Amino acid sequence: MSSYSPIGPVVGIVGAGQLARMSQPPAIALGIELRVLANTPEESAARVIVDTRIGDYRDLGDLREFAKGCAAITFDHEHVPTEHIRALAAAGHAVHPGADALVHAQDKAVMRERLTAIGVPCPAWARVSSAEEASRFAEEHGWPVVLKSVRGGYDGRGVWVCRSPEDVAEAFATGVELLAEAFVPFERELAVLVARSPHGQGVSYPVVETVQQDGICVEVIAPAPGLDPEGAAQAQRIGLKIAHELGVTGLLAVELFDTPNGLVVNELAMRPHNSGHWTIEGSTTSQFEQHLRAVLDLPLGSPKMTAQVVVMANLLGGEEPDLFKRYEHVLAHDPGIKLHFYGKEVRPGRKIGHVTALGSNLEEVRARAHHAAVYLTTGEYT
Repeated sequence: MSSYSPIGPVVGIVGAGQLARMSQPPAIALGIELRVLANTPEESAARVIVDTRIGDYRDLGDLREFAKGCAAITFDHEHVPTEHIRALAAAGHAVHPGADALVHAQDKAVMRERLTAIGVPCPAWARVSSAEEASRFAEEHGWPVVLKSVRGGYDGRGVWVCRSPEDVAEAFATGVELLAEAFVPFERELAVLVARSPHGQGVSYPVVETVQQDGICVEVIAPAPGLDPEGAAQAQRIGLKIAHELGVTGLLAVELFDTPNGLVVNELAMRPHNSGHWTIEGSTTSQFEQHLRAVLDLPLGSPKMTAQVVVMANLLGGEEPDLFKRYEHVLAHDPGIKLHFYGKEVRPGRKIGHVTALGSNLEEVRARAHHAAVYLTTGEYT
């Protein structure tokens, strides 16, 4: 048991990854105390947040103990068992988002059923219990077919683009529960971030374009270049509609496919999201401050951009474990670049931080962010 004595409202964050870590600066500014539930003291947020409790998010006893004294409970990830979230709410704790909302980010089949029911554009989909069922779905809707794990997938994990019955059989050999979706021939991927408070206030950030590499987001461009005002407004309406219909409290990230026939919803996340990291410097109110405001039912902040163009580039680990030595070049080369490291051990392919560049010229801002990200992770010039 920690001996730490808070002097402001306590927001408990289940999970101690980089999302909880980046919530600390706005919490300090607002006089909010953060408490995190970490697996180990070495986790990203546990390194910077004083009130860190060590426990297992899958253990209801640990969650009950963690929740004592918190004004609100929220999440760094979506893996807490739904029944545990219900138990915390039944005990009188303010949990945001609640179980009835969060299950749509935990269970892709539940999400698809609900979004289809409320008229949100989705790809054709079906629950499938065998390779034969999935192959029949593909014959009906066309190859390739996309198979997704119903629970637990992220950053490209748990997704199989299958071009033949043999590919389908390989996906089913993993033994996880799957659903099938028609392959969407999209032109690019977009994301919209919205926030909703318990009393129903909602705001939407500008729509962004996300660039993926091997299923991992490597770049976010705000606002999405070339997106006409009606398309941007439609994406924001979709985000706010989902938040309202599902009863989301806190942040909701909606990942979208931009297709010749319009927007199609791909995935949901109910927490601060990689597509919103640019808001730390690029918005009047960062996504992390907005989430804290929302879960405490405070008035929401302005999502207005602070520059005409903002580009965020993720830093993926390489072979060099010590990146601090590369700061000198990056900071001298571009005094306007912003660096964020997550306090995580460097491993190849792992998200270890991000850089953000702001300006008025899209090509120039993208080049600045790219140069910094490449040099920091490879030591090479671009």
